[in-house]
Amino acid sequence: MNNNHASTDERRIVEAEKRLRLAMLASDVDELDGLISSDLIFTSHLGQVFSKQDDLALHRSGTLKFHTLEPSEQQIKVWDKMAVVSVRMKLSGSHAGAAFADDLRYTRIWRLEGSDSWKIVAGHISAVQA
Repeated sequence: MNNNHASTDERRIVEAEKRLRLAMLASDVDELDGLISSDLIFTSHLGQVFSKQDDLALHRSGTLKFHTLEPSEQQIKVWDKMAVVSVRMKLSGSHAGAAFADDLRYTRIWRLEGSDSWKIVAGHISAVQA
């Protein structure tokens, strides 16, 4: 793979991550639906495993609401039709009415579906220790 192709794909992943963050903040289920693969396996920082439908349902119902999502320390690696993102995220919001504020690290695996549609196929969250 040449460097121009890699940098183009990396820019697409950066843009997809931004779209994801904005969709999470707005609970934009339509946008989230387009960014998440139907094959999603997502593991929370509590060890719970979620599917795409589980994730969308949390946003659709209002059970999960994000107030802030502040990314830092983002690393991206792209190989052919796969990309891995590691990003630290300071976030706040509410889950089932209970407020939360956390410092977490997300790892997401993106897969190129079709010729130009990057979608999340897997993810994991870990708590950042102070």
